[in-house]
Amino acid sequence: MSHQAWHDIEGADPSILLIADHASAFVPEDIDLGIDRNLYDEHVALDKGVETLGEQLCQTLSCRAVFAAQSRLVVDLNRDEDDFLGLMPAVSDGYVIAGNTGLKAEEKEARLARFYYPYHQHIAEVIKRQRPTLIVSLHSFTPCLKSDLHCYRPWQVGLLYNNDDRATQIAIPLLKQAQLVVGENEPYSGRILNTTMNRHAEKNRIPYLLLEIRQDMLTEPKEIGRWCQILENVIKETVLSLKNRK
Repeated sequence: MSHQAWHDIEGADPSILLIADHASAFVPEDIDLGIDRNLYDEHVALDKGVETLGEQLCQTLSCRAVFAAQSRLVVDLNRDEDDFLGLMPAVSDGYVIAGNTGLKAEEKEARLARFYYPYHQHIAEVIKRQRPTLIVSLHSFTPCLKSDLHCYRPWQVGLLYNNDDRATQIAIPLLKQAQLVVGENEPYSGRILNTTMNRHAEKNRIPYLLLEIRQDMLTEPKEIGRWCQILENVIKETVLSLKNRK
């Protein structure tokens, strides 16, 4: 069945490109993951709250965006091609994903060809047509992993990066001014997991903000609206600062 691996939002301001790798929980009808339907509403399937927040940011910033159009359980677009355990996980946060168990090499390659390669090729083409000043990669994380009930994630927002922290170091003090608990390379490190930004931002020497927002603060429309207002200001100030440094 035909299914495009992404959907775009067009915007008048070419200086900002927003990317959401885990915005959707959609699973095509011809792929059976063999899991309880309730899991499609959990973080193992998508980054909760990101699609709504991303759409609102695009509206307020008038920026372009590329949103993934299928679940990370179909294929995780923010994993390297050789990360066979992470690309199509057989187990995610303690949940067994039966439909990803025992996948043959040709089955994995078919999913990559159908979703992964077109998605990243499209982002590359968008950047080539109009190079942005800043890329914003939008994610959300859980207050605690269900597979590790002793974990402690106090950060309200985390900023991740690998080698290029130009935009991050501009944004951190701005987020702290908003009275937020900010993590740098938390709740995990961008030096370990940063595939989409490595590929499209760092490789092209484009500054970026990889934002991880704690999911329990993205459950209500009012909360999402507050985050949209905060991030709108931070992103605008970051772009202005980057342009002034040129």
